[in-house]
Amino acid sequence: MHSSPAPRARPLRTLAVRSLAGLAGVQAAVVATLVATDAIQRRSRKRRSGFPRPGTYEGTVADTRTTAYTYGEDLYRDMLAAIRGARHRVLLETYIWKGDEVGREFRDALNDAAARGVEVYVMYDGFGNLVVPASFFRFHPDVHVFRFPVLRPRLLLSPLQATGLTHRKILVVDDEIGFVGGYNIGSLYATEWRDTHVRLVGPAAFELSHSFAAVWNHPSTARPRRLPHLNPGAWDSRVRAINNIPASLVYPIRSVYLDAIHRARHHINLTTAYFIPDQQILDALVEAARRGVDVRVILPENSNHVLADWLSHGFYSSLLAEGITVLLYRNAMIHAKTATIDGQWSIVGTANIDRLSLGFNYETTLEIHDEDFAADMERIFAADSANCRQLTAEEWHERHPAAWFAETVLVPLRPFL
Repeated sequence: MHSSPAPRARPLRTLAVRSLAGLAGVQAAVVATLVATDAIQRRSRKRRSGFPRPGTYEGTVADTRTTAYTYGEDLYRDMLAAIRGARHRVLLETYIWKGDEVGREFRDALNDAAARGVEVYVMYDGFGNLVVPASFFRFHPDVHVFRFPVLRPRLLLSPLQATGLTHRKILVVDDEIGFVGGYNIGSLYATEWRDTHVRLVGPAAFELSHSFAAVWNHPSTARPRRLPHLNPGAWDSRVRAINNIPASLVYPIRSVYLDAIHRARHHINLTTAYFIPDQQILDALVEAARRGVDVRVILPENSNHVLADWLSHGFYSSLLAEGITVLLYRNAMIHAKTATIDGQWSIVGTANIDRLSLGFNYETTLEIHDEDFAADMERIFAADSANCRQLTAEEWHERHPAAWFAETVLVPLRPFL
């Protein structure tokens, strides 16, 4: 004999359902207003094409030559030269691959390499390239291609392991030259976005070969042609590739960030395109500031995702209240994902400080322990800082009440971005 719900429970449940529906409606209205307003403002917002270029920095870490790139044209020139000079094998993985002039240069260089007998392996994301015509991705018959599908049948059986976009940007040539960083492939990124990429020439390029192979060979991709396991040669822990692989439920990048922040004694310089941290990362930054660490964060003043901007805004009060310096990059989109701590430890890669990068997507980040490399990264941070305006607590406190309302309404969306 089943007892029916108590009379008082029904109205409470109805009230809860109606409240959730009302909140969802308000959120939808706020998002629609923000998107529409941003679209109007973009028409009148002028971006300077000549934003400051921090330069290109070369060095040596662990018997590997390093180059840090901060301008897309310089990076693409060297990436294409590496592909065109390939003798044995090319591995390329990217999130966005525009069907424009730069995109065609990369596609054609890969096809030419395959035509002359080089083994070519390509991975790119289906969702990231929904707007690119399928006809653009025409490869030589000998190019081995895996397009991450937008929808995967395994979602029904193992939803956690079947999720995740490949947000990685990796190129490895002949297992001797490796590139990784924030740059996608496209003409927009060549001259109009500020980003950071690193090239490795030498033994540490193995790190990126292994990163690519770990996903290509994963059972979830069902690739008929496997990449052989490479001999890493002399292992040196000063350069490591840290990989998030959703298919294996492995997300170590977040832990690496947390460990480094907890060790900070003097300063933290952090640059990220989208700042939507979970509570642990936010607490770690706040605790660092409270123990006297100079914490500085560069974010875009206006990014390419207005919703991400407004979700970031909800954290500014917590940062500013603790004396954390918030620097807003002006007149261009800054898309870099970098950090340096105490002039000793650096990170450059594909992962933002948000939930998607740290707990959902395929990502790869280089962790480098080297004072000279960190010094170069700090020079880049200083150059970028000069193109920022510092947000003050007084300015933020005096923002319009409507802005505060929008930030509050959007808080429940944080776990999804």
